[in-house]
Amino acid sequence: MADRNVSVITEFVLLGLTDNPELNTVLFVLFLLIYLTTVVGNIWVIIIILASAQLHCPKYFFLCQLAFLDFCYSSVFIPKMLVNYIAGQKAISYHGCLLQYSLVSVFLTTECFLLAAMAYDRYVAICHPLHYKGLMTPTLCIYLVTTSYLLGCANSLIHLSGLLRLSFCGPNIINHYFCDILLLFQLSCSDTQYSEVLFIALSGMTSVTTFLIVVSSYLGILLTILKIQSTRSRYKAFSTCASHLTVVTLFYGTVIFTYLGTSADYQQDRTKILSMFYTLLMPILNLLIYSVKNTEAKEAMKRIIMRKIFAQ
Repeated sequence: MADRNVSVITEFVLLGLTDNPELNTVLFVLFLLIYLTTVVGNIWVIIIILASAQLHCPKYFFLCQLAFLDFCYSSVFIPKMLVNYIAGQKAISYHGCLLQYSLVSVFLTTECFLLAAMAYDRYVAICHPLHYKGLMTPTLCIYLVTTSYLLGCANSLIHLSGLLRLSFCGPNIINHYFCDILLLFQLSCSDTQYSEVLFIALSGMTSVTTFLIVVSSYLGILLTILKIQSTRSRYKAFSTCASHLTVVTLFYGTVIFTYLGTSADYQQDRTKILSMFYTLLMPILNLLIYSVKNTEAKEAMKRIIMRKIFAQ
């Protein structure tokens, strides 16, 4: 059976976070609030950036893409979780499971490269301010974002092709709230060695490449800031990239710790907690860090609201 390219299992069962009915009710309300906040907040951020001419610059172009990714990312997990809590239905179809992981892979990989592009943008803005407009042209920004999405899609398709070659003949219980590829490897009755090596190699290349871009960009920023004589100017320069640095640290920290190691030493309880952070909480944190604490975004929002009031 393991050598045949046939999937006997037609659905998987997602155990979720807990079997406690009372706690499930609390989690339903919590995740519903998180999802509504994420959707409304990120759509509002996108509208503000598109409607405000003052925010039509590379920094906010990338932020707009990040808001879109967070919206899509949350929509992969939370609606299914909410339906499961309401209906008490924990099953997900075989194709639905593979689709869910494929979307996770697309958005996660794309966000890695997008954060690297944002780090490069901050590097150019602080280290080469006189050449910023000439270097960070709209064409380059579109190219960086498009490349991020293409790399995310390519990475996802490679993993998906590997999963489609695997056979699943039982059991079908996934001890998680979404279809994680490492757990699918464990459930497969095929030889998963090639797929696991491919997953580790591609994930490692993506993480290391984007992480090196981020680190090298911030090393350049740090050296430039240390050369500034004025304390006020140093603070102003650092504040322009503090939000991005916070998001990058949280994002890479949780993703690396979650997938550190192979399926053989996959610690499920730890992984669930860390997965919750970067799948459910990161979109909210991004919204708070980049938008609520962003003076330019708040000023743009006030201008839009005032124009609407006076227009009436």
